[in-house]
Amino acid sequence: MTNKNLYIDLNVLQTVPASSMNRDDTGAPKTALFGGAMRSRVSSQSWKQAMRKAFREAHVDTGNRTKEAAKLLAATLMGLNPSLDEEAAFTKAHEVFDAAGIKFDKTKKDETKVLLLVSPGQIEKLAQYALVHDQLDKKEVKQVLQSDNSLDLALFGRMVADNPELNVEGSAQVAHAISTHEVVPEFDYYTALDDLKGKDTNGAGFIGTDEFNSSTLYRYANLNVNELVHNIGVKSTVTGVSDFIKAFLFSMPTGKQHSFANKTLPNYVMVTIRTDTPVNLVSAFEEPIRSTTGYVRESVHRLETEYKSTLHVVMDKPLETVILSDGKVESSIGVQAANIQELLDKVTEVLTKVVQDENTND
Repeated sequence: MTNKNLYIDLNVLQTVPASSMNRDDTGAPKTALFGGAMRSRVSSQSWKQAMRKAFREAHVDTGNRTKEAAKLLAATLMGLNPSLDEEAAFTKAHEVFDAAGIKFDKTKKDETKVLLLVSPGQIEKLAQYALVHDQLDKKEVKQVLQSDNSLDLALFGRMVADNPELNVEGSAQVAHAISTHEVVPEFDYYTALDDLKGKDTNGAGFIGTDEFNSSTLYRYANLNVNELVHNIGVKSTVTGVSDFIKAFLFSMPTGKQHSFANKTLPNYVMVTIRTDTPVNLVSAFEEPIRSTTGYVRESVHRLETEYKSTLHVVMDKPLETVILSDGKVESSIGVQAANIQELLDKVTEVLTKVVQDENTND
């Protein structure tokens, strides 16, 4: 690839009913103060975890973030060489990670000190390398851990504080979702009955409260396409972009899902392909929307107005902006997609041409 920038912005509006999908240390739904008003908030970490789950369910190449990478490697070693017993396999696994500069927990000898995100391809190649090399070359082991990135590793990156050489720069950024309007905490007082309690006794077996809120969320993420190419290669990038978009649109954190059944679909999606810089359009909602008849319509209007205003500031005109809505609100910008597949096809068409042109010119 050349040094020309290529980014994808995802702007999503999604209405969520009474829910508590992402909670703080007190058990309350997370919030953020923005524009002087309290907003509902869903952390980027929780949504990225939901996306990684969506990747697995769609059979997309997904890594494991774990302290038990040695266990994964030992199992792979024994699978490739059945003559290895468990003790020998773990010994060799330790040697591999020691060579990579990854430290183990002193109290749990087979666990690394911190969570390590590794792809199945990296574990497989580490095992193959270890079985044919009695003497491990530190540089070669690190090279294996820097290749064969799974999609989630390529998107969200990896940080290894003990050995920055193993860091992977994530190609995607995901913002904390916030409501386009102010929220007021509400509480559900509930009781649980004891089925075997005698008829001559009164009262519940358990009493509790759950805090919740409902909101129209503004969700934003961006993707550095060139960085994704660097992480997984040209051939996998276009497919990876589609997988990223689908996972971002259709995944949802599952906190208290059984209590609230709050799974919804986006009401409005704006995908922008650009060559200058990512642009988060959250400023559209710095002044909270006030309404007694719903928030989606005004949120769409605010978002599209903000998008138009940025066109006077940004350096380059976007290559394409594709809109997908639930049909309840008409859009005044971009190319309209009839469904998710048409949106993905339009994005793929533009990306394929740009990525191919860039690499042809190299």
